[in-house]
Amino acid sequence: MGNGSGAAILRSATMLPGGLLIVLLLLMSRVSVIGALWIDVPASGTKCVSEEIQPNVIVLADYKLISEDSRNATISATVTSPYGNTLHRMEKVASGQFAFTTSEAGNYLACFQIDDGDKAVGASVDLDWKIGIAAKDWDAVATKEKIEGVELELRKLEAQVQAIHQNLLYLKTREADMRQVSEKTNTRVAWFSIMSLGICIVGSILQLWHLKRYFQKKKLI
Repeated sequence: MGNGSGAAILRSATMLPGGLLIVLLLLMSRVSVIGALWIDVPASGTKCVSEEIQPNVIVLADYKLISEDSRNATISATVTSPYGNTLHRMEKVASGQFAFTTSEAGNYLACFQIDDGDKAVGASVDLDWKIGIAAKDWDAVATKEKIEGVELELRKLEAQVQAIHQNLLYLKTREADMRQVSEKTNTRVAWFSIMSLGICIVGSILQLWHLKRYFQKKKLI
């Protein structure tokens, strides 16, 4: 993208209403965030972190064990998809990396566990989780396309705008799905209410009929 296109994007952003501009900036900060986490893994058990990610998004993460003592402790790391598919599995390692492109939307789970021989003491894991445009190698892009400075920043801004657009489309789809589920639930509740009312009416009529016959047999009426 040239300087003219980048400047047009910047001019369009400055012309947005205040509220919409704030939302745009929040979405930009959301799509460009780098998830650097410090995870305390207990001596026994598993510690997991999750991130809700859209489909067709690049995920790149580095993790490193930081032990609380001088021994060479190791961990096991497992990354699973929303449907339970294992995307990464490593055992008895002190550091590692995983990278994949998401194929389904949902919560992706990264779990860490201290190996059996090192459970006498807890440890911490430094996890640098990069998603989307944050996982892109912009140095390689700059070298390949021979761009730098303002033009490179404008290219990053263009990628952020595209990520925001995809995020908005994803949210719109989620909203439509939730609305459809809500409408189906409301329809079922309405039919259940009608059926319950019908059953109550029929039960009342049968009750009155039974009482009338009973009183007639006893010659009370």
